[in-house]
Amino acid sequence: MNNEKVIDFMGVRHWVVGASLVLVLAAILSFAIRGFNLGLDFTGGTLLELHYERPADLEVVRQQLSQAGYPGAVVVHFGSETELLVRLQSDTSDEDETISTNIGEAIVEALRQQTPNVGITLTRSEIIGAQIGDEMATNGILGLLVAFATVFVYVAIRFQTKFSIGAITAQVFDAVILLGAFSLLQLEFDLTVLAAVLAANGYSLNDSIVVADRIRENFRLMRAESTEEIINKSLTQVMGRTIITSGTTLMVLVALYFFGGQLLENFSIALIIGVVVGTFSSIYIMAPAVVWMKLTKQDFMPPVKEGAELDELP
Repeated sequence: MNNEKVIDFMGVRHWVVGASLVLVLAAILSFAIRGFNLGLDFTGGTLLELHYERPADLEVVRQQLSQAGYPGAVVVHFGSETELLVRLQSDTSDEDETISTNIGEAIVEALRQQTPNVGITLTRSEIIGAQIGDEMATNGILGLLVAFATVFVYVAIRFQTKFSIGAITAQVFDAVILLGAFSLLQLEFDLTVLAAVLAANGYSLNDSIVVADRIRENFRLMRAESTEEIINKSLTQVMGRTIITSGTTLMVLVALYFFGGQLLENFSIALIIGVVVGTFSSIYIMAPAVVWMKLTKQDFMPPVKEGAELDELP
């Protein structure tokens, strides 16, 4: 055990954290300049489910909708090649919803005219008003903030306040980088992606807790080593577990991306980015944070009760 090679993770922490700050600034600039490609859940619009008698070509359906006066429609297979999900963004307000309920039948009729030899049935039509989209966006932000607060309290109670600050710093980093990637690439951001952001934060938290637990254990076992040496030892010990866990998770997510259909593409992309960034942040965001906060062995000692020394006197 004493001959185990220890990787000097903390030796390059200044360079890695500096590069991480550059990525955070790039993400913030992307938020300000490019914004987000918000999906139907947040902008409002129309959601339709169509049933075709035989398999439908998505590109042909998109062209038909564009010719019928509905450009920019998102058309994906839903369950099978004969079931289609159509998303149309619009400026429809809540007051106009009673008028807009007929848009589904209008779209189906336009498609029927362009393909008269194919039976098309409207199985679902749903209008999402702009106000509902705003409420969803607000609830999503509140959900993320509540998750951060819960993580902070949980880690502070289970470990120590310095670990809690390090963990929440890693969580914020994960969220900023993941959202920055979607902003920079202009990938559609909807409720499924928001769910993936929360799930990715949960994965990152699990990784951070494993690292924190090993650091705490080694602080109690290793007496003469410095804080950096203890953290390097701890990270080296959990590296094998981290590689296996992250690797198998990524294998599943990559399979989901290629075989899960277009409906789950952005969801799987968000989780893939989240797993990679979460694994990175548990090593190079949380760990350097506790080093800079001067974590010591005294932080793990139980507080001495007032008057305890007097009680020990004969």
